[in-house]
Amino acid sequence: MDFWKMNGAGNDFVVVNNMAGDIPPAEYSTIAKTLCERHLSIGADGMMFVEKAQGDADYRMAFYNSDGSMGEMCGNGARCICRYGYENGLAGEVQRVETTAGVVIGERIDSRLYRVRLNDPTLIKLDAPVNVDGKVYPCAYVELGDPGIPHAVVPISGLAAYPRQELRTLGRALRYHPDFPKGANVNFYEITGEDEVLECTYERGVEDFTYACGTGTGSLVTVLALQGKVSGRNVRVNMTGGQLVISIDRQGDTIENLYLTGPTNVVAKGEVTDEELVLNARYR
Repeated sequence: MDFWKMNGAGNDFVVVNNMAGDIPPAEYSTIAKTLCERHLSIGADGMMFVEKAQGDADYRMAFYNSDGSMGEMCGNGARCICRYGYENGLAGEVQRVETTAGVVIGERIDSRLYRVRLNDPTLIKLDAPVNVDGKVYPCAYVELGDPGIPHAVVPISGLAAYPRQELRTLGRALRYHPDFPKGANVNFYEITGEDEVLECTYERGVEDFTYACGTGTGSLVTVLALQGKVSGRNVRVNMTGGQLVISIDRQGDTIENLYLTGPTNVVAKGEVTDEELVLNARYR
């Protein structure tokens, strides 16, 4: 089974082409959980299987988190898979990618820089405070696409110096908070300048911080733009893995287009030989 290892601003993925349908989808979860295990296998935040599109798109992206759970969509993963699609002749410089949350439009800007139009926000709550152990935290809540990718947006003063373990504990509590019945990706942020934000995301399915989160970044800027705290045009969001740029087209409180731009990196290409996987001979 051939694979690519890619990352988008440090959000890393294993990518496998299953356009021929040789890999049974019933095995996706086990394969993803095994190959994404750091130290024991390739290691990644998630895994993407490229499939034939079911509708009007160039191909379909089946996304799985590192714990083997299926994800609705992944913004940085979508940018990476657009590069994969372009360089493997599956699509042109502008492409349509099916995801569980809806079709994503991708665009090649240069050899490494890709932009995607994220799924539209389908639910926005700008004022959704949550109580954790008797302390109330200001919070907003956004879902992108349908079914919606859930994101909590939480301001943290002094985020860069905030003790990481304390933030991890809070992120885990919010990720499983009963106010979020689907669970939530938790995006902590601090505004650091004009149209510049520092972000740290605790991701469900990874169950820890990741170096970047594309849909989380889009959700964060959506909230801040509607609150009048950023312009919504070329907003720079800095994370551990680098910088992503978000631009929004809006009519009043309606978000018409939500764009995510950032770098991609092809880390490695190779063949999976993981002996912990019992792979069907057709794709071993």
